[in-house]
Amino acid sequence: MISGFGCLPDGREAKLYTLDNGILRATVTDLGATLVSLFVPDRQGRMADVVLGYDDAMGYWNGTCFFGATVGRNANRIKNACFQLGGKRVELEQSEGCNNLHSGTDFFNKRIWQALVREENKVTFYLDSPEGDQGFPGNARIWVVYTLEGSSLKVGFHMLSDRDTVFNMTNHSYFNLAGHDQPQRAMDQVLMMPARYFTPSDAQSIPTGEVRGVAGTPMDFREPKPLSRDIEEDYEPLKLQKGYDHNFEVFCAPCAILSDPWSGRSMTVTTDCPGVQLYTGNYVQDRGKGGVAYPERSGVCLETQFWPDSVNHPEWKQPFAKANVTNSSETTFQFRW
Repeated sequence: MISGFGCLPDGREAKLYTLDNGILRATVTDLGATLVSLFVPDRQGRMADVVLGYDDAMGYWNGTCFFGATVGRNANRIKNACFQLGGKRVELEQSEGCNNLHSGTDFFNKRIWQALVREENKVTFYLDSPEGDQGFPGNARIWVVYTLEGSSLKVGFHMLSDRDTVFNMTNHSYFNLAGHDQPQRAMDQVLMMPARYFTPSDAQSIPTGEVRGVAGTPMDFREPKPLSRDIEEDYEPLKLQKGYDHNFEVFCAPCAILSDPWSGRSMTVTTDCPGVQLYTGNYVQDRGKGGVAYPERSGVCLETQFWPDSVNHPEWKQPFAKANVTNSSETTFQFRW
């Protein structure tokens, strides 16, 4: 089903696409190829929307938290907004201090994407990203595919460029498995991540280059624990970011399992990306769907991606895409109740 989602300041109208496979129901908008809602049953069969968001297109246009957003060409941060590619210096916008966040302020989530494939349980969005867009080389053709399959939401990213470039895209949804309208329960949810290592960051959220073991630290989620248990610990990486906002290694599947004791919902995350950014919404202060107040820590992001600033760390897995080769990645969010 397709419906109107409101007009933007320049008069363009955004559309909302409903996906329903009889188990899950989702809505996505062509404004930013954004996930707007995701309805999942609880242990008693009651449906609730488990992602934070807004009621209409203007909410997303004005929003600054990237609720449900498609982020690219490069997710997360690049130190000093520059890097080397093919022996040449690539300069991007300094959009967060002297660094680059989510590729610069001409964000993919502020653009209208073209809806191509539309089915009851699937939609494909397409975007042309021309040479020099956001500062990146290459004319890039980009597709984002949302698919409901059984009790899973699959998010696929695909890009074909005529020059070597960067391909490091993610979905920036904030999950609250108790329901988006239950912000007080978000940090009571239990997270398990098998990651053995994480990458500490400085005060500007730029990785220091260290790959630190999680053992014996508040960053250890190898045994399930509530997000709230250690978030206020006197530990420098947590204090610098006001909570969790850190990249963890992905070396096995699943890379994360989030569960909500109150509703019985759980979400298993699998990906072919080498990292996952755990962000506990430490700077969220907003009003979302249905007028619900979203205070800080009212949702949790599990952003699958290459490690932050990996373009400047050749010892890490690299997000560089070869010219004239289709590059792809996929993340699956599987739900149980």
